Amino acid sequence: MPIEAGKVSMYNCGPTVYDYAHIGNLRSYIFADVLRKMFEYNKYEVKQIINITDIGHLSGDTDDGEDKMTKALKRESRPLTLAAMREVANFYFAKFKKDLKDLNIKPASEFPFASDNIKEDIDLVTRLTDNGFTYKTSDGIYFDTTKFPEYGKLGNVKRYETESRIGLNPEKKNPRDFALWKFSGKLNSELGYEAPFGKGFPGWHIECTAMSVKYLGPEFDIHTGGIDHIPVHHNNEIAQARGAGYAYSHYWMHNAFLNIEGEKMAKSAGSFITLKVLKKMKIEPLALRYLYLGARYSSPLQFSWEALEGAGTALSRLREKILGLSDKTVDTLTDQKMLLKDYKKRFQTSINDDLDTATALALVWEILKSEEINDKDKKKLVMAFDKVLGIKVTKKIKLKIPENLGRLVEERDKARTEKDFGKSDEIRKEIESFGFDVMDTPDGTKVQKK
Repeated sequence: MPIEAGKVSMYNCGPTVYDYAHIGNLRSYIFADVLRKMFEYNKYEVKQIINITDIGHLSGDTDDGEDKMTKALKRESRPLTLAAMREVANFYFAKFKKDLKDLNIKPASEFPFASDNIKEDIDLVTRLTDNGFTYKTSDGIYFDTTKFPEYGKLGNVKRYETESRIGLNPEKKNPRDFALWKFSGKLNSELGYEAPFGKGFPGWHIECTAMSVKYLGPEFDIHTGGIDHIPVHHNNEIAQARGAGYAYSHYWMHNAFLNIEGEKMAKSAGSFITLKVLKKMKIEPLALRYLYLGARYSSPLQFSWEALEGAGTALSRLREKILGLSDKTVDTLTDQKMLLKDYKKRFQTSINDDLDTATALALVWEILKSEEINDKDKKKLVMAFDKVLGIKVTKKIKLKIPENLGRLVEERDKARTEKDFGKSDEIRKEIESFGFDVMDTPDGTKVQKK
């Protein structure tokens, strides 16, 4: 049950805007979008926050390594300044928003930038210090996980698993301890923000806790992210929030990886594909969304070009079938009304069952193949379901018909007008030999690929 009746508050871990998002990253936001639309389909009002990380995210889960935004500045030969860092962030954020639009993902209620919420980070670190959860080293302020016995409870992460992920630092009291604030240091003394405990940057983990509490309150409904966030990032968020006295998120949901050649798709490995690449290859972005809908968000998905091509073909066929439906008004019989009601119930059951989008998609095809429902009701039903699926089922397709095929269609129409049905049938067979189906509808002749 939500905290407030009829309303859902949701925080989705957003991108670090130091590069283009790859299609593996984008699975998280398609999942979050379907989750939001599922709630809206069920008549809930949703407040959704997707944060934008433009500072403080180091190159791994350890407290060492290079800041990702600093890495981007060097890669693009820009000055090491906060202003240049924000310029890079704004550029890649704009590209990220374009990706969301191309994937038919609704904009979040807000997209807060980490660099715009430094005060909240400082206040949270101060609060944790006052509550006795922190200690200071030569390179920053750290959270003492021994003061939070429940650390690692999310995902039932074992102690040795978090220690191996965090790594060793001789100044840490415990290998699992993590940085809340990193001092600028000698190498980046010009970069950073002034704070009572020393000039520097907030840790990646503290940013999410501070922003989620600021925009959703100390207690909210749902927090999402990739499964790679469970062992460290999300357990750190919980420790910080609880240490500060916040109830924090009631539910945690995580999407599985998109794998390529058996490995997680990742920028660091150089094995990533962007939406821009798909578009250059004339692959519609919504084919990717269709591909993701075919599996449970929490199940790993193996990427292949064949699978993506198959998803694109299926999406095109689905749209062709819907465009071939008649818009002519037909009275719906009582038994058909009961059938429509049953389909609606089955769809709602599937999406409410931990977002079982694969079953929901199969249901759409079942409806289109049904001979018990008239065209108008089929279209209306599928369009309603698409409010959750988001694959633009009524998008018009520019069908490229060879010039001679168009001429054959005209000749066939003329033969039918003259009631020369023998010739009409001959021309139909000729059209079908080119790989097209001819449909005689109340709205005229329609031609579609087989």
